[in-house]
Amino acid sequence: MNIAVIGAGYVGLVAGTCFAESGNDVICVDVDQEKVSLLKSGKAPIYEPGLEELVRRNLAEQRLSFTTDLTDAARQSSIVFIAVGTPQKEDGRADIEQVLNTAGSIARAMDGYKVIVNKSTVPVGTVDRVQTLIAGITHHPFAVVSNPEFLKEGAAIEDFMKPDRVVLGGGDPEAIARLKELYEPFVRTGNPILVMDARSAEMSKYASNAMLATKISFINEIAGLCEKVGADVEEVRRAMGLDRRIGPHFIFAGLGYGGSCFPKDTRAVIAMGQPELDLHLLRAVEEVNERQKRVLLDKVKTHFGPDLSSRTFALWGLSFKPRTNDMREAPSIVVIESLLDAGARIQAYDPEAMPEARKIFGDRIGYSSRNYDALNGADALLVLTEWNEFRRPNFATMKKLLKSPVLFDGRNIYDSTDLRKLGFTYYSIGRKDG
Repeated sequence: MNIAVIGAGYVGLVAGTCFAESGNDVICVDVDQEKVSLLKSGKAPIYEPGLEELVRRNLAEQRLSFTTDLTDAARQSSIVFIAVGTPQKEDGRADIEQVLNTAGSIARAMDGYKVIVNKSTVPVGTVDRVQTLIAGITHHPFAVVSNPEFLKEGAAIEDFMKPDRVVLGGGDPEAIARLKELYEPFVRTGNPILVMDARSAEMSKYASNAMLATKISFINEIAGLCEKVGADVEEVRRAMGLDRRIGPHFIFAGLGYGGSCFPKDTRAVIAMGQPELDLHLLRAVEEVNERQKRVLLDKVKTHFGPDLSSRTFALWGLSFKPRTNDMREAPSIVVIESLLDAGARIQAYDPEAMPEARKIFGDRIGYSSRNYDALNGADALLVLTEWNEFRRPNFATMKKLLKSPVLFDGRNIYDSTDLRKLGFTYYSIGRKDG
């Protein structure tokens, strides 16, 4: 099939590249000429495992191309995906101006029947608005379908190529048939393609992310209670996860969620209910998450005192999760700003997010080229992101480099008994003596 993907951000680039990998001819469009030039050279502007290799291969095979010319791309394609940003407004609602502007541009470019697919995360009812907008511009036939994405950063290629489900929202039989054909190679193991009305499809994205955010905030609330009563949240988590009604996923205690989806989407769901419906549960989810980002700082101040002006802290991990360079709403930002406010000096390391950190903090913190370098002369180590390379470090080396063997584990990746035997003072989240 001939496909255009408008927006070469995280969702659009992954989708377009994976569609090309399954044999389609794909044109990815973006207004950013610098990004387009970078992609034409085979380099990805974001870090996502496996993505750059797929971009290069499909460029070489001439199945994938990049341009700033939306009109030409839309006319060459029978299916046009909208994958532009929907940033958060001040009131928490999603801003769909880019979606509507893109839809208008597609309408003006149309020269025949098009299937227009919204892959951006948008408020319920956006497909209806796009439908009305396009119908007011063009006389050509078209269909608008909602096709929300369910990608995890750090595992996006796997998620797209082997989805749990594909959701299609719309009532045009021809459009649905074309999209089923497009997605068929990705669901050969029998995972379903769910066809529903557009509003239910739009809601499914928000409901899924809000539920996952709720699980994270729930286990973090339980972690705080575990510390109070002397229980261990790791043991509690294992017992909970074996209940098939709950499952083991997204119940790891830590510093809370971040990134581009869970915070924004949870707030958008809350805002969608206003003013008639106050979603108390999701408000609590958001409040718990914001509080959780400061839990480690409270432990630091309990150990060292409120004045940290003479202290230096090593930080391992800056991205909001492993296998990505994304620092949007990352707990590390709250931790760093709070430490700086208390007068502390920071030496930070992350395998991929250092350039992003420099954009945020500039020269207010130090950056280390290796994880061990960050430990030199530091009063303590704070682990903020559970990158695999942090899980089995050389603790003897760490002890020599640190001024004092104190470790604050914000992701519960170490064994407290082993560390204490090695002479570390160890703090974790929701564990005994943590």
